[in-house]
Order: sequence, then structure tokens, then C-alpha cells
Amino acid sequence: MPLTDLPCAAGVGLKPEYFADVGDLSPGALWFEVHPENYMIAGGLRLEGLRSAAERFPISLHGVGASLGGPLPTPADHIAGVRRLIELLEPAAVSEHAVWSRSAKQYYADLLPLPRTTEALRLLVDGIDRFQSGIGRHILIENPTNYLSIASEMDEPDFLVEVAARSGCGLLLDVNNLYLSARNCGINAQAYIEAIPADLVGEIHVAGYRPDEQFGHSLLIDSHDAPVADEVWDLLHLALRHLGPRPVLIERDAELPPFAELLGERERAQHLIEGTAIAEAASA
Repeated sequence: MPLTDLPCAAGVGLKPEYFADVGDLSPGALWFEVHPENYMIAGGLRLEGLRSAAERFPISLHGVGASLGGPLPTPADHIAGVRRLIELLEPAAVSEHAVWSRSAKQYYADLLPLPRTTEALRLLVDGIDRFQSGIGRHILIENPTNYLSIASEMDEPDFLVEVAARSGCGLLLDVNNLYLSARNCGINAQAYIEAIPADLVGEIHVAGYRPDEQFGHSLLIDSHDAPVADEVWDLLHLALRHLGPRPVLIERDAELPPFAELLGERERAQHLIEGTAIAEAASA
């Protein structure tokens, strides 16, 4: 069973500000990704705009609020809301994060990495199992951005691969998150990529980042408010060489550029995917 039904092509994050631009496009290999939390509503222009796009282009739902690895289970109403959106849109892929963001009655507006212990692994697998059972779909889980080195019992790739083996989920490799983790915490990005079996990865993300206002370039923040950096493009190229052609998403959540500019970044990703496919065919 394929990990996703996305085309092996580049996509972009879809925001309501781009709905009119999307309406002018002809259907093709382009696909879009949205955060389901922004559309778990009964109706209105925003949901109608997404429905219109979903009628013409593949859609991926990329959740940010499930807190799958947290000490508390994902609320039933959250899972039900995601399921309703899946039934409405029939998305080509559903994904979430290998993180936590809720404790007691407090919700944190950050995707917090896990300590990668045996207990944390169990909690994450349990959270994924409940989520997948609740929405009736297998999902992809994304590697976190690390800002501090955390004492752990296993390396992050081994942790994620074991989670996938126990839960049946796939992996979403966020190359920007990996680059920032490498810069912030000294993780070996190439070794990380090579430790992940290609058959587990259903999607790749790239995005922009910003230096922290206080610490500067010694701490990089996963801001999604800037163009993709050259170093991240280089790491994407490395990932595609290891994994083979994969759907690649350009994430942009703030400081939104004109849609044509975002499509320009998308073309750069598309060129890398197609180049990987050509190289793979030539070596076969």
C-alpha cells in the first residue's frame, strides 16, 4: 500500500490569500497542503475555497495540533474534526508531527521534541494508533526541529523508524527541520538521512528559517517566513539522491510572497525531483 496518493511532484502550502490565484490555474502535477486545524469548521468562504481547490488538485492535510507524543491523548473532538475534513476532501495524504504540545490544560504554541526514550516511544506509538484508528487512515509523521540537545536513549532516525515499525505509519522528512537541528545541536544531517529506509518516506518538506533575534546565527528558528535557503536546497538534493523521487512541499506560513514567487520556488524543487528521476533511470 502506498504511503500517500500524492503525485511525485512539488507542491506548495495553500493559504486563503492564494485562493483566487489557484482558481486561475489549470489542473496538473501541482498539489497543495493545508493545516486541517484552520478548516475544521462547519462552513464559510474559507472552507468553500479549500473545497474548490480540492476538486481540481490533490490536497494533503498536515496537522499541527494533535500532540501525538504528549502525556495526554489527543482530544476526541480534534480527531473527529480531522475525520470530517478527510471525508469532505478525500485528501491524498494526512500527516502530523512526532512531538508534544499539550500538558494538563495548557496548550503550547510550539511543536516540542520528545526525549527519545522507551517511554516516549510508547506514548508516541499509542498516540499515533489512536489517531489513525480515529480518522480511518494511516499517516506520515514529521521529524521535529531541535533547539537543544536532549539526553536520549536512541538517535532520532532510529527512534522514528521504530515508531513507524510499531504503528504502521510512514515518515515525512522535513529537510529544513533537519538542517536546523544540525546547526543548532550538531546532528550529522547526512548520516541522519542515510539511516532512514527509503520505503518509509512518503513526503519531504522544505521551508525558510530565521536567526533567533537574541542569539543570532548560533540559533536558527523554524519560522516558515522566508525563502528556502541554499543550504536547505543542497540538503534536499542529498535526500532525494538517497530516497529517490518524492513529493516535495514548499512550506510558507508567514510573510507570504506573491503566489508567482512561491511557484518559482516550487519549480526549483520540481527540477530537483525530475533530475533525480532521470539519474535513477539512467543507472537502472
